[in-house]
Amino acid sequence: MKQSLQQSVVLRQELRMNPRLYQAMDLLYMPLLDLQQHLKQEFETNPFLELADAEDPDASTEQEKEKEKDEEKDEIDWEDILLDGFSVGGARPEYEEREYYQPVAVDSTDLGDHLRDQLKLLALGERQIFLSEEFIGNIGDDGYLRASLEEIIAGAECRREDALAHFAAQRRKRDPEDGDDPLEPPFTLEEAESLLQIVQRLDPPGVGARDLRECLLIQLKEAGQMDTLTYRLVDDAFDDLIGHRWTELAKRYGLTPKDVQSAADELAHLEPKPGLRHAGSRDEYVVPDLVVEKIEAEYRVYLNDGGMPRLRISKVYRDMAGDKSQFKGENREFITQKLNSATWLIQAIEQRRQTMLRVMYFIVDRQREFFEKGVEQLRPLTLREVAEVLDLHESTVSRVTSRKYVQTPRGVFPLKFFFSSSVSTTSGEDASSRAVKAQISKLVQDEAVSKPLTDAAIVTALKRKGIQIARRTVAKYREQLGILPARMRKRV
Repeated sequence: MKQSLQQSVVLRQELRMNPRLYQAMDLLYMPLLDLQQHLKQEFETNPFLELADAEDPDASTEQEKEKEKDEEKDEIDWEDILLDGFSVGGARPEYEEREYYQPVAVDSTDLGDHLRDQLKLLALGERQIFLSEEFIGNIGDDGYLRASLEEIIAGAECRREDALAHFAAQRRKRDPEDGDDPLEPPFTLEEAESLLQIVQRLDPPGVGARDLRECLLIQLKEAGQMDTLTYRLVDDAFDDLIGHRWTELAKRYGLTPKDVQSAADELAHLEPKPGLRHAGSRDEYVVPDLVVEKIEAEYRVYLNDGGMPRLRISKVYRDMAGDKSQFKGENREFITQKLNSATWLIQAIEQRRQTMLRVMYFIVDRQREFFEKGVEQLRPLTLREVAEVLDLHESTVSRVTSRKYVQTPRGVFPLKFFFSSSVSTTSGEDASSRAVKAQISKLVQDEAVSKPLTDAAIVTALKRKGIQIARRTVAKYREQLGILPARMRKRV
Protein backbone atom coordinates (compact mmCIF):
# COMPACT_ATOMS: atom_id res chain seq x y z
CA MET A 1 0.00 0.00 0.00
CA LYS A 2 1.35 3.38 -1.00
CA GLN A 3 1.32 6.07 1.66
CA SER A 4 0.68 9.70 0.77
CA LEU A 5 -0.36 13.01 2.34
CA GLN A 6 -3.67 14.56 1.32
CA GLN A 7 -5.68 17.62 2.29
CA SER A 8 -9.45 17.59 2.56
CA VAL A 9 -12.20 19.93 3.76
CA VAL A 10 -14.69 18.44 6.23
CA LEU A 11 -17.73 20.21 7.63
CA ARG A 12 -18.89 18.98 11.05
CA GLN A 13 -20.51 20.25 14.21
CA GLU A 14 -18.73 20.14 17.56
CA LEU A 15 -19.79 21.18 21.03
CA ARG A 16 -16.99 23.16 22.61
CA MET A 17 -17.10 24.88 25.96
CA ASN A 18 -16.24 28.56 26.12
CA PRO A 19 -13.17 29.21 28.33
CA ARG A 20 -15.23 31.74 30.25
CA LEU A 21 -17.78 29.05 30.99
CA TYR A 22 -15.00 26.97 32.50
CA GLN A 23 -14.05 29.91 34.69
CA ALA A 24 -17.68 30.47 35.67
CA MET A 25 -17.92 26.86 36.84
CA ASP A 26 -14.71 27.29 38.82
CA LEU A 27 -16.13 30.39 40.52
CA LEU A 28 -19.25 28.45 41.43
CA TYR A 29 -17.17 25.63 42.91
CA MET A 30 -14.88 27.90 44.95
CA PRO A 31 -15.59 28.22 48.68
CA LEU A 32 -15.55 31.68 50.23
CA LEU A 33 -11.85 31.92 51.09
CA ASP A 34 -10.72 30.68 47.67
CA LEU A 35 -13.06 33.14 45.97
CA GLN A 36 -11.68 36.03 48.02
CA GLN A 37 -8.15 35.14 46.98
CA HIS A 38 -9.19 34.80 43.33
CA LEU A 39 -10.90 38.21 43.27
CA LYS A 40 -7.91 39.75 44.96
CA GLN A 41 -5.63 38.48 42.21
CA GLU A 42 -7.98 39.71 39.50
CA PHE A 43 -8.15 43.14 41.13
CA GLU A 44 -4.36 43.38 41.15
CA THR A 45 -3.93 42.35 37.51
CA ASN A 46 -6.87 44.09 35.85
CA PRO A 47 -6.73 47.93 35.86
CA PHE A 48 -10.41 48.17 34.85
CA LEU A 49 -11.50 46.80 38.25
CA GLU A 50 -11.87 49.00 41.29
CA LEU A 51 -13.32 48.62 44.75
CA ALA A 52 -16.91 49.81 45.07
CA ASP A 53 -18.52 51.42 48.09
CA ALA A 54 -20.87 48.86 49.66
CA GLU A 55 -23.55 51.47 50.37
CA ASP A 56 -23.45 53.68 47.28
CA PRO A 57 -20.96 52.63 44.60
CA ASP A 58 -21.40 55.79 42.51
CA ALA A 59 -21.41 58.36 45.31
CA SER A 60 -18.31 60.03 46.68
CA THR A 61 -18.18 62.09 49.82
CA GLU A 62 -16.84 65.62 50.13
CA GLN A 63 -13.86 64.32 52.10
CA GLU A 64 -12.98 61.94 49.28
CA LYS A 65 -13.18 64.79 46.75
CA GLU A 66 -10.87 66.93 48.86
CA LYS A 67 -8.49 64.05 49.25
CA GLU A 68 -8.44 63.54 45.50
CA LYS A 69 -7.57 67.23 44.97
CA ASP A 70 -4.72 67.00 47.50
CA GLU A 71 -3.28 63.93 45.81
CA GLU A 72 -3.84 65.18 42.27
CA LYS A 73 -0.29 66.40 41.95
CA ASP A 74 1.23 63.06 42.94
CA GLU A 75 -1.17 60.96 40.87
CA ILE A 76 0.29 58.93 38.01
CA ASP A 77 -1.06 59.63 34.53
CA TRP A 78 -2.59 56.24 33.78
CA GLU A 79 -3.69 57.36 30.31
CA ASP A 80 -0.08 57.89 29.28
CA ILE A 81 0.84 54.56 30.80
CA LEU A 82 -1.83 52.76 28.78
CA LEU A 83 -0.77 54.50 25.58
CA ASP A 84 2.85 53.63 26.34
CA GLY A 85 2.22 49.87 26.47
CA PHE A 86 1.30 49.82 30.19
CA SER A 87 4.90 50.38 31.23
CA VAL A 88 5.19 51.98 34.65
CA GLY A 89 8.30 54.00 35.16
CA GLY A 90 8.26 54.33 38.93
CA ALA A 91 8.85 51.68 41.54
CA ARG A 92 5.90 49.54 42.59
CA PRO A 93 5.44 51.11 46.06
CA GLU A 94 5.00 54.56 44.42
CA TYR A 95 1.60 53.70 42.97
CA GLU A 96 0.38 50.72 44.94
CA GLU A 97 -0.33 50.42 48.62
CA ARG A 98 1.96 47.97 50.31
CA GLU A 99 0.11 44.90 51.57
CA TYR A 100 0.50 43.57 55.08
CA TYR A 101 0.72 39.84 55.64
CA GLN A 102 0.08 38.49 59.09
CA PRO A 103 2.97 36.27 60.21
CA VAL A 104 2.05 32.63 60.73
CA ALA A 105 3.88 29.73 62.26
CA VAL A 106 5.53 27.61 59.58
CA ASP A 107 7.31 25.12 61.80
CA SER A 108 5.89 22.78 64.42
CA THR A 109 7.18 19.85 66.44
CA ASP A 110 5.80 16.52 65.29
CA LEU A 111 6.04 13.08 66.88
CA GLY A 112 9.39 12.32 65.28
CA ASP A 113 10.96 15.52 66.63
CA HIS A 114 9.49 14.80 70.06
CA LEU A 115 11.12 11.34 70.11
CA ARG A 116 14.48 12.63 68.84
CA ASP A 117 14.62 15.28 71.57
CA GLN A 118 14.21 12.54 74.19
CA LEU A 119 16.80 10.25 72.61
CA LYS A 120 19.36 13.09 72.70
CA LEU A 121 19.09 13.08 76.49
CA LEU A 122 20.04 9.40 76.68
CA ALA A 123 23.59 8.04 76.66
CA LEU A 124 23.35 6.26 73.32
CA GLY A 125 26.21 5.15 71.10
CA GLU A 126 26.60 6.11 67.48
CA ARG A 127 25.25 2.74 66.34
CA GLN A 128 22.14 3.17 68.49
CA ILE A 129 21.57 6.74 67.26
CA PHE A 130 21.91 5.57 63.65
CA LEU A 131 19.47 2.69 64.17
CA SER A 132 17.03 4.85 66.14
CA GLU A 133 16.48 7.02 63.03
CA GLU A 134 15.20 3.91 61.23
CA PHE A 135 12.79 3.24 64.10
CA ILE A 136 11.50 6.83 64.17
CA GLY A 137 11.04 6.85 60.41
CA ASN A 138 8.81 3.77 60.65
CA ILE A 139 6.57 5.07 63.47
CA GLY A 140 3.26 6.40 62.15
CA ASP A 141 1.39 9.48 63.33
CA ASP A 142 -0.69 7.26 65.63
CA GLY A 143 2.48 6.10 67.42
CA TYR A 144 2.56 2.50 66.14
CA LEU A 145 5.65 0.87 64.64
CA ARG A 146 4.76 0.12 61.01
CA ALA A 147 7.62 -2.28 60.23
CA SER A 148 9.00 -5.50 61.68
CA LEU A 149 12.42 -5.65 63.26
CA GLU A 150 13.75 -7.53 60.24
CA GLU A 151 12.52 -4.77 57.92
CA ILE A 152 14.07 -2.10 60.13
CA ILE A 153 17.42 -3.87 60.08
CA ALA A 154 17.23 -4.21 56.30
CA GLY A 155 16.50 -0.50 55.95
CA ALA A 156 19.35 0.41 58.28
CA GLU A 157 21.75 -1.80 56.32
CA CYS A 158 20.90 0.03 53.10
CA ARG A 159 21.81 3.35 54.73
CA ARG A 160 24.82 1.89 56.53
CA GLU A 161 26.74 1.21 53.34
CA ASP A 162 26.40 4.84 52.28
CA ALA A 163 27.36 6.14 55.72
CA LEU A 164 30.47 3.98 56.19
CA ALA A 165 32.70 6.15 54.04
CA HIS A 166 31.45 9.34 55.66
CA PHE A 167 32.03 8.11 59.23
CA ALA A 168 35.47 6.76 58.34
CA ALA A 169 36.56 10.09 56.82
CA GLN A 170 35.33 12.08 59.80
CA ARG A 171 37.04 9.83 62.34
CA ARG A 172 40.35 9.87 60.44
CA LYS A 173 40.31 13.69 60.54
CA ARG A 174 39.96 13.61 64.31
CA ASP A 175 42.36 10.72 64.90
CA PRO A 176 44.30 9.32 61.92
CA GLU A 177 45.47 6.33 64.02
CA ASP A 178 41.88 5.28 64.81
CA GLY A 179 40.59 2.99 62.06
CA ASP A 180 37.54 1.68 63.91
CA ASP A 181 34.14 2.43 62.41
CA PRO A 182 31.06 2.68 64.67
CA LEU A 183 28.82 1.09 62.01
CA GLU A 184 30.85 -2.10 61.81
CA PRO A 185 29.81 -4.93 62.04
CA PRO A 186 26.26 -5.15 60.54
CA PHE A 187 23.29 -4.64 62.82
CA THR A 188 21.82 -7.66 64.58
CA LEU A 189 18.32 -8.59 65.68
CA GLU A 190 19.43 -8.39 69.32
CA GLU A 191 20.46 -4.74 68.85
CA ALA A 192 17.13 -3.93 67.27
CA GLU A 193 15.17 -5.60 70.08
CA SER A 194 17.25 -3.76 72.70
CA LEU A 195 16.71 -0.39 71.03
CA LEU A 196 12.97 -1.09 70.64
CA GLN A 197 12.73 -1.44 74.41
CA ILE A 198 14.34 1.99 74.75
CA VAL A 199 11.97 3.57 72.22
CA GLN A 200 8.93 2.05 73.93
CA ARG A 201 9.93 3.73 77.20
CA LEU A 202 9.75 7.18 75.64
CA ASP A 203 6.87 9.65 75.91
CA PRO A 204 4.01 9.33 75.08
CA PRO A 205 3.43 5.96 76.79
CA GLY A 206 2.61 3.27 74.25
CA VAL A 207 4.69 4.72 71.41
CA GLY A 208 6.57 2.15 69.34
CA ALA A 209 4.01 -0.61 69.95
CA ARG A 210 3.39 -3.03 67.09
CA ASP A 211 -0.31 -3.62 67.83
CA LEU A 212 -3.08 -2.51 70.18
CA ARG A 213 -2.39 -5.23 72.72
CA GLU A 214 1.27 -4.23 73.10
CA CYS A 215 0.28 -0.56 73.25
CA LEU A 216 -2.10 -1.17 76.17
CA LEU A 217 0.43 -3.37 77.98
CA ILE A 218 3.11 -0.66 77.73
CA GLN A 219 0.75 1.97 79.16
CA LEU A 220 -0.38 -0.30 81.99
CA LYS A 221 3.25 -1.09 82.79
CA GLU A 222 4.16 2.62 82.85
CA ALA A 223 1.22 3.21 85.23
CA GLY A 224 2.45 0.48 87.59
CA GLN A 225 -0.56 -1.80 87.03
CA MET A 226 1.26 -5.01 86.12
CA ASP A 227 -0.30 -6.84 89.08
CA THR A 228 -3.87 -5.88 88.25
CA LEU A 229 -6.64 -7.94 86.66
CA THR A 230 -6.76 -5.45 83.80
CA TYR A 231 -3.15 -6.24 82.87
CA ARG A 232 -3.81 -10.00 83.03
CA LEU A 233 -6.86 -9.66 80.80
CA VAL A 234 -4.89 -7.79 78.15
CA ASP A 235 -1.85 -10.05 78.43
CA ASP A 236 -3.51 -13.48 78.60
CA ALA A 237 -7.02 -13.13 77.13
CA PHE A 238 -7.00 -10.22 74.71
CA ASP A 239 -9.21 -11.89 72.08
CA ASP A 240 -11.91 -12.70 74.64
CA LEU A 241 -11.55 -9.21 76.09
CA ILE A 242 -12.21 -7.36 72.84
CA GLY A 243 -15.04 -9.82 72.14
CA HIS A 244 -16.73 -8.86 75.45
CA ARG A 245 -16.99 -12.48 76.54
CA TRP A 246 -17.51 -11.59 80.18
CA THR A 247 -19.01 -14.92 81.25
CA GLU A 248 -16.15 -16.99 79.82
CA LEU A 249 -13.53 -14.71 81.35
CA ALA A 250 -15.30 -14.83 84.72
CA LYS A 251 -15.18 -18.64 84.72
CA ARG A 252 -11.50 -18.67 83.74
CA TYR A 253 -10.43 -16.36 86.57
CA GLY A 254 -13.00 -17.48 89.15
CA LEU A 255 -14.66 -14.08 89.35
CA THR A 256 -18.07 -12.62 88.67
CA PRO A 257 -18.83 -11.15 85.21
CA LYS A 258 -19.29 -7.77 86.85
CA ASP A 259 -15.74 -7.85 88.28
CA VAL A 260 -14.33 -8.71 84.87
CA GLN A 261 -16.31 -5.94 83.23
CA SER A 262 -15.16 -3.41 85.83
CA ALA A 263 -11.54 -4.37 85.18
CA ALA A 264 -12.07 -3.98 81.45
CA ASP A 265 -13.56 -0.53 82.01
CA GLU A 266 -10.15 0.66 83.21
CA LEU A 267 -8.90 0.44 79.62
CA ALA A 268 -11.10 3.42 78.74
CA HIS A 269 -8.56 5.63 80.55
CA LEU A 270 -5.77 4.54 78.17
CA GLU A 271 -4.91 6.01 74.77
CA PRO A 272 -5.34 3.57 71.84
CA LYS A 273 -3.42 5.93 69.49
CA PRO A 274 -0.82 7.63 71.69
CA GLY A 275 0.99 9.45 68.90
CA LEU A 276 -1.91 11.60 67.76
CA ARG A 277 -1.32 14.24 70.42
CA HIS A 278 2.06 14.97 68.79
CA ALA A 279 0.99 14.41 65.20
CA GLY A 280 1.42 18.10 64.40
CA SER A 281 -2.09 18.54 63.02
CA ARG A 282 -3.59 22.00 63.36
CA ASP A 283 -7.16 22.97 64.00
CA GLU A 284 -9.04 23.77 60.85
CA TYR A 285 -11.63 26.51 61.09
CA VAL A 286 -14.62 26.60 58.80
CA VAL A 287 -15.80 29.90 57.35
CA PRO A 288 -19.47 29.48 56.36
CA ASP A 289 -20.39 30.65 52.88
CA LEU A 290 -24.07 31.13 53.80
CA VAL A 291 -25.96 32.17 56.91
CA VAL A 292 -29.51 31.15 57.82
CA GLU A 293 -31.24 33.22 60.51
CA LYS A 294 -34.72 32.99 61.93
CA ILE A 295 -36.34 36.42 62.06
CA GLU A 296 -39.70 36.22 63.80
CA ALA A 297 -41.34 33.23 62.08
CA GLU A 298 -39.38 33.31 58.83
CA TYR A 299 -35.97 31.94 57.90
CA ARG A 300 -33.77 34.34 55.96
CA VAL A 301 -30.72 33.39 53.92
CA TYR A 302 -27.66 35.63 53.55
CA LEU A 303 -24.34 35.26 51.82
CA ASN A 304 -21.45 35.57 54.22
CA ASP A 305 -19.49 37.75 51.80
CA GLY A 306 -18.99 40.83 53.95
CA GLY A 307 -15.21 40.47 53.70
CA MET A 308 -15.21 39.87 49.97
CA PRO A 309 -14.11 42.82 47.82
CA ARG A 310 -16.93 44.55 45.93
CA LEU A 311 -15.68 45.16 42.43
CA ARG A 312 -16.97 47.46 39.72
CA ILE A 313 -15.76 48.79 36.38
CA SER A 314 -13.64 51.90 36.77
CA LYS A 315 -15.49 54.83 35.17
CA VAL A 316 -12.20 56.51 34.25
CA TYR A 317 -10.88 53.57 32.29
CA ARG A 318 -14.27 52.78 30.82
CA ASP A 319 -14.43 56.29 29.36
CA MET A 320 -10.87 55.98 28.13
CA ALA A 321 -11.63 52.67 26.45
CA GLY A 322 -14.62 54.28 24.72
CA ASP A 323 -12.32 56.63 22.82
CA LYS A 324 -10.98 54.02 20.42
CA SER A 325 -9.08 56.62 18.39
CA GLN A 326 -6.37 56.74 21.08
CA PHE A 327 -5.59 53.05 21.05
CA LYS A 328 -4.14 51.04 18.22
CA GLY A 329 -2.58 47.62 17.78
CA GLU A 330 -1.56 45.71 20.89
CA ASN A 331 -2.75 48.44 23.27
CA ARG A 332 -6.25 48.33 21.84
CA GLU A 333 -6.34 44.55 22.05
CA PHE A 334 -5.11 44.63 25.65
CA ILE A 335 -7.68 47.21 26.76
CA THR A 336 -10.54 45.41 25.01
CA GLN A 337 -9.55 42.11 26.61
CA LYS A 338 -9.23 43.56 30.11
CA LEU A 339 -12.50 45.46 29.87
CA ASN A 340 -14.41 42.41 28.67
CA SER A 341 -12.77 40.25 31.35
CA ALA A 342 -13.69 42.71 34.10
CA THR A 343 -17.28 43.01 32.88
CA TRP A 344 -17.72 39.27 32.63
CA LEU A 345 -16.15 38.66 36.06
CA ILE A 346 -18.60 41.00 37.79
CA GLN A 347 -21.52 39.33 36.01
CA ALA A 348 -20.24 35.85 36.95
CA ILE A 349 -19.91 36.81 40.61
CA GLU A 350 -23.46 38.12 40.70
CA GLN A 351 -24.74 35.00 38.99
CA ARG A 352 -22.89 32.89 41.55
CA ARG A 353 -24.52 34.83 44.39
CA GLN A 354 -28.00 34.43 42.96
CA THR A 355 -27.54 30.71 42.27
CA MET A 356 -26.29 30.00 45.79
CA LEU A 357 -29.17 31.94 47.35
CA ARG A 358 -31.74 30.13 45.20
CA VAL A 359 -30.36 26.71 46.14
CA MET A 360 -30.14 27.56 49.84
CA TYR A 361 -33.66 29.02 49.95
CA PHE A 362 -34.97 25.80 48.41
CA ILE A 363 -33.08 23.72 50.99
CA VAL A 364 -34.48 25.82 53.84
CA ASP A 365 -37.99 25.50 52.48
CA ARG A 366 -37.66 21.74 52.02
CA GLN A 367 -35.93 21.09 55.36
CA ARG A 368 -37.95 23.50 57.50
CA GLU A 369 -38.84 20.71 59.93
CA PHE A 370 -35.14 20.10 60.50
CA PHE A 371 -34.57 23.73 61.45
CA GLU A 372 -37.58 23.60 63.77
CA LYS A 373 -37.20 20.18 65.44
CA GLY A 374 -33.80 18.67 64.66
CA VAL A 375 -32.06 16.05 62.56
CA GLU A 376 -34.73 13.41 63.13
CA GLN A 377 -37.06 15.48 60.94
CA LEU A 378 -34.62 15.72 58.04
CA ARG A 379 -36.34 14.91 54.75
CA PRO A 380 -34.75 13.05 51.82
CA LEU A 381 -33.35 15.28 49.12
CA THR A 382 -31.29 14.73 45.96
CA LEU A 383 -29.32 17.00 43.67
CA ARG A 384 -31.56 16.05 40.76
CA GLU A 385 -34.67 17.17 42.63
CA VAL A 386 -33.17 20.60 43.33
CA ALA A 387 -32.00 20.92 39.73
CA GLU A 388 -35.43 20.10 38.32
CA VAL A 389 -37.31 22.53 40.56
CA LEU A 390 -34.88 25.43 40.04
CA ASP A 391 -34.36 24.68 36.35
CA LEU A 392 -30.62 24.18 36.76
CA HIS A 393 -28.25 21.48 35.62
CA GLU A 394 -27.49 18.81 38.20
CA SER A 395 -23.75 19.50 37.90
CA THR A 396 -24.43 23.16 38.75
CA VAL A 397 -26.21 22.18 41.96
CA SER A 398 -23.34 19.83 42.75
CA ARG A 399 -20.80 22.65 42.40
CA VAL A 400 -22.91 24.98 44.54
CA THR A 401 -23.11 22.45 47.38
CA SER A 402 -19.53 21.14 47.23
CA ARG A 403 -17.05 22.46 49.80
CA LYS A 404 -19.61 24.97 51.07
CA TYR A 405 -20.82 25.45 54.65
CA VAL A 406 -23.86 27.15 56.10
CA GLN A 407 -24.30 28.65 59.54
CA THR A 408 -27.76 27.89 60.94
CA PRO A 409 -29.48 28.23 64.33
CA ARG A 410 -28.67 24.53 64.82
CA GLY A 411 -24.98 24.83 64.04
CA VAL A 412 -22.62 24.90 61.07
CA PHE A 413 -23.22 22.19 58.46
CA PRO A 414 -21.82 21.36 55.03
CA LEU A 415 -24.45 21.80 52.36
CA LYS A 416 -24.09 18.11 51.48
CA PHE A 417 -25.53 17.36 54.93
CA PHE A 418 -29.01 18.23 53.71
CA PHE A 419 -28.90 15.66 50.90
CA SER A 420 -29.62 12.02 51.67
CA SER A 421 -31.39 8.98 50.27
CA SER A 422 -34.93 8.00 51.25
CA VAL A 423 -36.49 5.24 53.33
CA SER A 424 -40.16 4.33 52.84
CA THR A 425 -42.75 4.81 55.58
CA THR A 426 -46.18 3.37 56.25
CA SER A 427 -47.79 6.75 55.53
CA GLY A 428 -46.53 6.68 51.96
CA GLU A 429 -44.03 9.50 52.48
CA ASP A 430 -40.28 9.07 52.44
CA ALA A 431 -37.93 9.55 55.38
CA SER A 432 -34.33 10.67 55.12
CA SER A 433 -31.70 8.01 55.76
CA ARG A 434 -29.84 10.54 57.89
CA ALA A 435 -32.97 11.03 60.02
CA VAL A 436 -33.31 7.26 60.40
CA LYS A 437 -29.70 7.06 61.57
CA ALA A 438 -30.45 9.75 64.15
CA GLN A 439 -33.40 7.76 65.42
CA ILE A 440 -31.32 4.57 65.64
CA SER A 441 -28.68 6.47 67.61
CA LYS A 442 -31.33 7.81 69.99
CA LEU A 443 -32.85 4.34 70.49
CA VAL A 444 -29.45 2.92 71.41
CA GLN A 445 -28.73 5.86 73.69
CA ASP A 446 -31.98 5.34 75.62
CA GLU A 447 -31.81 1.52 75.79
CA ALA A 448 -31.37 -0.47 79.00
CA VAL A 449 -27.68 -1.37 79.31
CA SER A 450 -28.56 -4.76 80.80
CA LYS A 451 -30.77 -5.60 77.81
CA PRO A 452 -29.59 -3.71 74.72
CA LEU A 453 -31.69 -3.59 71.58
CA THR A 454 -30.87 -6.07 68.85
CA ASP A 455 -31.10 -5.12 65.18
CA ALA A 456 -34.46 -6.91 64.99
CA ALA A 457 -35.72 -4.96 68.02
CA ILE A 458 -34.63 -1.69 66.37
CA VAL A 459 -36.55 -2.68 63.23
CA THR A 460 -39.66 -3.24 65.35
CA ALA A 461 -39.22 0.09 67.17
CA LEU A 462 -38.83 1.98 63.90
CA LYS A 463 -41.87 0.22 62.44
CA ARG A 464 -43.94 1.54 65.33
CA LYS A 465 -42.84 5.02 64.21
CA GLY A 466 -43.99 4.27 60.67
CA ILE A 467 -40.58 3.54 59.12
CA GLN A 468 -40.26 0.43 56.98
CA ILE A 469 -36.66 -0.79 57.06
CA ALA A 470 -34.88 -4.13 56.69
CA ARG A 471 -32.74 -5.61 59.44
CA ARG A 472 -29.64 -5.67 57.24
CA THR A 473 -30.14 -1.94 56.57
CA VAL A 474 -30.28 -1.30 60.32
CA ALA A 475 -27.06 -3.28 60.73
CA LYS A 476 -25.41 -1.19 57.99
CA TYR A 477 -26.53 2.10 59.54
CA ARG A 478 -25.42 0.92 62.99
CA GLU A 479 -21.94 0.11 61.69
CA GLN A 480 -21.72 3.49 59.97
CA LEU A 481 -22.58 5.14 63.29
CA GLY A 482 -19.87 3.14 65.07
CA ILE A 483 -22.36 1.32 67.33
CA LEU A 484 -21.39 -2.16 68.50
CA PRO A 485 -23.76 -5.14 68.22
CA ALA A 486 -26.17 -5.76 71.09
CA ARG A 487 -24.06 -8.62 72.48
CA MET A 488 -21.05 -6.32 72.89
CA ARG A 489 -23.09 -3.45 74.32
CA LYS A 490 -24.55 -5.56 77.10
CA ARG A 491 -23.61 -4.62 80.65
CA VAL A 492 -23.87 -7.00 83.58
